[in-house]
Amino acid sequence: MSTRLRSLTSAPAPEPAAEPVTVTVARVVPAEQQAAYERWAAEVQELVATFPGNLGTSLLRPGPGSNEYHFVYRFTDDEALNRWERSAERRQALERVHPFTERERFARAVGLETFFAVPAKPGPAWRSWLLTVAVVLALTSTFQLVAVPFVGGWPWGARLLVSAVFVVSALRFLMPRLSRRLGPWLQGSRRR
Repeated sequence: MSTRLRSLTSAPAPEPAAEPVTVTVARVVPAEQQAAYERWAAEVQELVATFPGNLGTSLLRPGPGSNEYHFVYRFTDDEALNRWERSAERRQALERVHPFTERERFARAVGLETFFAVPAKPGPAWRSWLLTVAVVLALTSTFQLVAVPFVGGWPWGARLLVSAVFVVSALRFLMPRLSRRLGPWLQGSRRR
């Protein structure tokens, strides 16, 4: 499965995706406009949630010394995303946000990697590697203990396919949650 990340303002239209699509909009908001922007973002999050196929939204606030917000929304596929992006409601919302922002940029991601939470400041790569190895080990061990007694007599290729489907499906569910929960550790942050 490939992941395509591109700027929506400069790249050609992507191939339609039949898998989850994540869009991130980075907006620079002057300090005196941040309260108004956050009110706008809360309204838009409620609005996006009413559109079929919406998988959720997030507003990531600026870190110290920054005034760049990241508004993230995710849809089940391109068709659902297009309904939102072509809607009159979105168009009206964008007209209302321009007075609060200095500049904005869009990024779009499709594919397996969209469900791994990517921190703003990536931490040591060995931590992500260790988490992935631990999760895959746990999943393959679970498969061996639970499923092999039932599929042990199947041809090798069929067992391998069922194992791969199980592991990838479970990763799709577990990794975003684990990445969020273990975010500070993955980024190398120390709790005080």
